[in-house]
Amino acid sequence: MNFSDIFSKIRKAQPRPEEAPTHWVKCDNCHSLMYYKEVEACFNVCPKCGYHMRLKADDRINLICDEGSFIEFDANLKPVDPLNFVDKKSYKKRITENKEKTGRTSSVICGEGKCNGQEIQLVVFDFGFMGGSLASVEGEKIVRAIKRAIEKRQALIIVSASGGARMQESTFSLMQMSKTSAALKLLDEAKLPYISILTDPTMGGVSASFAWLGDLIIAEPGALIGFAGQRVIKQTIGADLPEGFQRAEFLLEHGLIDDIVPRSEHKKYISDMVKFLTNNKAMISKSEVTTRNEAGFELKLKTKG
Repeated sequence: MNFSDIFSKIRKAQPRPEEAPTHWVKCDNCHSLMYYKEVEACFNVCPKCGYHMRLKADDRINLICDEGSFIEFDANLKPVDPLNFVDKKSYKKRITENKEKTGRTSSVICGEGKCNGQEIQLVVFDFGFMGGSLASVEGEKIVRAIKRAIEKRQALIIVSASGGARMQESTFSLMQMSKTSAALKLLDEAKLPYISILTDPTMGGVSASFAWLGDLIIAEPGALIGFAGQRVIKQTIGADLPEGFQRAEFLLEHGLIDDIVPRSEHKKYISDMVKFLTNNKAMISKSEVTTRNEAGFELKLKTKG
């Protein structure tokens, strides 16, 4: 064995970056280095400067729902590959890889829970699964959540964190924009509240559909929100754009969202708004929801006695 072989073995013995334990977190805003438990205790908000880092879907559910109250639905729905799509990898392989990484089969988690005692239907995007992209399974899950909200007379909360429509499903993915929007029309007819929470990032087909259809639209501080990326827009219009024009603060200043709510205040804010909206909205009968439905969705709802 020569001298170079010894160092080669030492290099191979080192853990790869993705395998190495990460006990320290560096804030992208103030660049402070903090112990990970300190950051997790604040739900991934920097305790030094208040910068909102991205939050895992499970942690988001724990943040909003009362302990032990969340029940997931439709976890068995799995994506298929109708186009046999291949880019650098096949779509099937990407699905498998993301399932292994996240433990889930889609980028959306839907379920029922309680927020400070208020019963809600909750939809949370997992950005870790293919960038939170919207595809056939995600659209179907959202529509089913909307139907449950109508059947059970509950408020709907959708927390968006998405890069947009999933290109691997092409038109099938784009169809989910109109499908979810049409279903939300039924929720509106049922006089039930829908609170849309925009987190970093909310882009593309998600921002162009259900994310902007809430009765109340709120965002996290500093969240990136828009349709196309800044460079694409600049190249298209051939002009410089305002500083931070796709950030939550700019959108609030220009009246495009209703409020910016720090993550630590989400649970109280949501429960207060759900209580207020459900107590002040006139309820119509379930039979009227079916009669007035013009969106093409068949809901088998029982008439109130």
